[in-house]
Order: sequence, then C-alpha cells, then structure tokens
Amino acid sequence: MEMAGKIACFVVLCIMVAAPHAEALTCGQVTSNLAPCLAYLRNTGPLGGCCGGVRNLANSAKSTPDRQAACNCLKAAAGAISGINFGKAASLPGTCGVNIPYKISPSTDCTKVR
Repeated sequence: MEMAGKIACFVVLCIMVAAPHAEALTCGQVTSNLAPCLAYLRNTGPLGGCCGGVRNLANSAKSTPDRQAACNCLKAAAGAISGINFGKAASLPGTCGVNIPYKISPSTDCTKVR
C-alpha cells in the first residue's frame, strides 16, 4: 500500500507540473475586446471605446501562443464580417498607441507571429 501511495503522489506531482499555468486567449475574449471597434472599422461610426479594447487585448496577449490565437481570431472575424475597412484595421494599433508584432490583415501568416 505504501508503494501505491508513492505512485499516486508522483502522478499528482506530474500532473501539476505539466498543467498550463494560465488559460489560453480565446476568440470570445478577442471579439468581446474588439466589438466596440466594429462600427469604426466598417466606416459607420466613431472610434469611441475601441482603443480600450485594443489595449486590453494587447495586455492579455503576452505569450506567443496568445498572440497567435489573437491573430487567428482576427483573421477569422475579418473573413466573416462584411464591410471591414482593412486599411483602418491595419492602422488600428497605431491609432490607439498600441504596438503589436503583426499586421492586422487577412493575409497575415499567424504561424510567424512571435
């Protein structure tokens, strides 16, 4: 029985070490942060609260996997939402004073985002 306890303890320790320390960024988080930007990016409204969402997203995407996930979500949204002004989308980080390591564009290769 003592050996079984040691094995169980080892398995639990391995699970704790292998478990991710933080949740990955989700498309839901990306879209909720950037929802205030939609009217601006479709040329139907002002910039409004968009920059707050852009800053939140940039602050949330600290790791390479998070930045790649955000990139993929942005590309998927760009393909699914009609009327997006991609020039405005590409300049959005600069407009909001945020630096991101990739261009917001449907042609961005998200696998190269670091």
